[in-house]
Amino acid sequence: MIMNRYYLVLVLSVLVASFSQILLKRSAEKEHESLIREYLNAEVVCGYGLLVLSTLLTIFAFSGMEYKNGPIVESLGYIFIMILSRIFLGEKMTKKKILGNVCILAGVFIYYI
Repeated sequence: MIMNRYYLVLVLSVLVASFSQILLKRSAEKEHESLIREYLNAEVVCGYGLLVLSTLLTIFAFSGMEYKNGPIVESLGYIFIMILSRIFLGEKMTKKKILGNVCILAGVFIYYI
């Protein structure tokens, strides 16, 4: 039961990192008044803050699980990004993107077994 907690924390870490990437991309797509505003705005600061939180969660998760299982859980990030990009950025989920994600996940699965 304790082992499962670490996997859940790693999934949460991947989800937090995915949200971080969405925030950073949203900020990058906007025009900013100045170079300083481009790097010091709420979305960028929150995005990097979430990235730090994700790193801390990952460190905690790996403290209670085998390292070899990490890439399996972390590959969920590709799926999270595709779904979150659709929801928050309005990006299309094309057949190529879905096929690409399936190939990545298949590769990770094959490597793992």
